Amino acid sequence: MTPDRRPGQHCVLTLSCPDTLGIVHAVSGFLVEHGCTIRESQQFEDPDSGTFFMRVQFARADGGELDVGALRTAFGDVSARFGMTWRVVDASERQRVVIMVSRFAHCLNDLLFRNSVGELNLDVVAVLSNHPDLGRLADNYDVPFRHIPVTPDTKPAAEAALLDLVRTERVDLVVLARYMQILSDETCKQLEGRAINIHHSMLPSFKGARPYHQAHARGVKVIGATAHYVTPDLDEGPIIEQELMRVDHTMSADEFAAHGREVECRALARAVRWHTENRVALNGTKTVVLQ
Repeated sequence: MTPDRRPGQHCVLTLSCPDTLGIVHAVSGFLVEHGCTIRESQQFEDPDSGTFFMRVQFARADGGELDVGALRTAFGDVSARFGMTWRVVDASERQRVVIMVSRFAHCLNDLLFRNSVGELNLDVVAVLSNHPDLGRLADNYDVPFRHIPVTPDTKPAAEAALLDLVRTERVDLVVLARYMQILSDETCKQLEGRAINIHHSMLPSFKGARPYHQAHARGVKVIGATAHYVTPDLDEGPIIEQELMRVDHTMSADEFAAHGREVECRALARAVRWHTENRVALNGTKTVVLQ
């Protein structure tokens, strides 16, 4: 469900802990005790890691305003009993986001449009690019645009500028919306769990320039895209979402590329939405997406 975006109307509790008896009972009992009703609930018990994951969206039963701070304080006793990693957030909070791009406009335009019509709940504090080409697109959505050129000599300074922006603007999430530069291991580590990348799913089969044209030349029957968290292992971070589309011999290479842009947009938009709605939990090298 889409939560009421007025402050204090809905909260989201997310948690993970060793799987054991009584977790759901304890959480639901806590909410009843504090006059709350559950609007949405998902859970998953991973038999491989023995970890329990849960996401609960709730509101006051009487329709009143939730006291997020008091709920956080009170939940400490429950979390300590089960050894939980947890957080409680106001569902109306707009996450502060930086979108990084190079010259491809499709993913940037898709995210900015979805945000402008309320499909996403983002505060895009800046579009950051190593090329000036997409400045006008950002201007169309009244989003600040920062051009930071990247060369082998200036790359450390460019990444320092990114991290400074993340720190000073209290950025929650960095989205690499077809940013065609490889981030250093140190930057990846500093952004761990809060940077999402999109790439075509043919990797590693078709690397380098024009991957969809390479796929067309090889007679590929399915094209796709993968949205994942950024890690020092290039394009191997925990996967959040994947999208695919069937293609065939009647299509041109340009049609392959057009379909590729479409699936990239869809996969990235869903990954960003799920992350910013606190639906994604890291589970080792994988993710749990509580939809």
